[in-house]
Amino acid sequence: MSEITKELTQKFASDFKDNNKQNALQRGVVKNGIRASAENVSAQVNNVPVFSVDVKTGKVANQKQSGRCWMFAALNTFRHKMLNQFQLKDFELSQNYTFFWDKYEKANYFYENILATANQELTSRKVAFLLQTPQQDGGQWDMIVSIFQKYGVVPKTAMPESSNSSNSRELNTYLNKKLRKDATVLRRLVAEGKTPAEIQTVKAELLQEVYNFLAISLGTPPETFDFEYRDEEQAYHLERGLTPQTFYDKYIGVDLDDYVSIINAPTADKPYNQSYTVEMLGNVVGGKEVKYLNVAMDTFKKLAIAQLEQGESVWFGCDVGQSSTRDTGIMSLDAYDVNDLFDINFDMTKAERLDYGESLMTHAMVLTGVDLVDGQSTKWKVENSWGEKVGDKGFFVASDAWMDEYTYQIVVRKEFLTAEQLAAFEAEPTVLAPWDPMGALA
Repeated sequence: MSEITKELTQKFASDFKDNNKQNALQRGVVKNGIRASAENVSAQVNNVPVFSVDVKTGKVANQKQSGRCWMFAALNTFRHKMLNQFQLKDFELSQNYTFFWDKYEKANYFYENILATANQELTSRKVAFLLQTPQQDGGQWDMIVSIFQKYGVVPKTAMPESSNSSNSRELNTYLNKKLRKDATVLRRLVAEGKTPAEIQTVKAELLQEVYNFLAISLGTPPETFDFEYRDEEQAYHLERGLTPQTFYDKYIGVDLDDYVSIINAPTADKPYNQSYTVEMLGNVVGGKEVKYLNVAMDTFKKLAIAQLEQGESVWFGCDVGQSSTRDTGIMSLDAYDVNDLFDINFDMTKAERLDYGESLMTHAMVLTGVDLVDGQSTKWKVENSWGEKVGDKGFFVASDAWMDEYTYQIVVRKEFLTAEQLAAFEAEPTVLAPWDPMGALA
């Protein structure tokens, strides 16, 4: 290995000092920061928030200090349908309700994976992966489908937000502390040769503690509730004695099995037009398998456009922090010119970013519009879940080139797929490692 010599560092320092341009840049960046110094106004000029296809939506929601974007995005797609069908205004479904059941199910999923790997050493990569983050707020589309199908949904009035759902850091800290402690218990039972029945009895006791912890922290999920509202015409509506399942069936009525996850991962290990799943990725034991069809980006965008043109918004996952402005809500490759600022080439291909850990899906939002020029997409309207104080009243604009580089997943109806694409999706999937970037949780 070659060390850095004092003489080499002195040469670098001298070269920097003699460069007037770099000294001028230093003054600006030290005072204002990297992004503020590199921001391009042209990105706003080129991404005006006007779209030829624009799905009607209500106000944006706010996930606050939590990682529930994937839930908010899914519930927002339902909310869009309800707003139009029932003439609702400023209506939301309960994110706290789905949050409770997701945490509860993730605890059991963790326990089962700990038991499945109990004969492996603590230093094995799979065990270390499980213990690094026993559970977290994030998730995938198929995971929220599992929650909807098992537990239904409720309006926000039936289970409002709580302090710990709006700011989940403390809840996650103590729940993960408990789950790691419980992992020592379960692994010890396996090492002692306890029977599966004996182990499941202890696991049930641990799950009771999880339920108690969640109920104390988030509130108790309702088994029945009344749905009361006034529509935009001020007509009064009341329905009593609904369950989460009957509410879903009557007011949402979406057959979730009609939807598929489409990804764009242009890496050598994931050929296009094949299906994939990820080992140890999920939340509900016995629930819906996480599964994707990998396609080229032009196909990916055509599928999203087809659904938008039919008036239906699109759940999607991306790397939101890349080349995006939070205040103005612009996601564009020219949002910042950091290459010119530092005279360093930071560019990588999409495949390289995935392979080398520079990018993965970090956030889920909803595509609610697209601007088409001669049939080609130029920019996309994005409903975020960070409240109305960012972007254009909470809505963002993504340039088409940004979509190409930093969007990884969409969810669309099966009807938009060709027969060949549907067959590829339904084929036995290739199983990816738990730490594959396509296993990232939004």
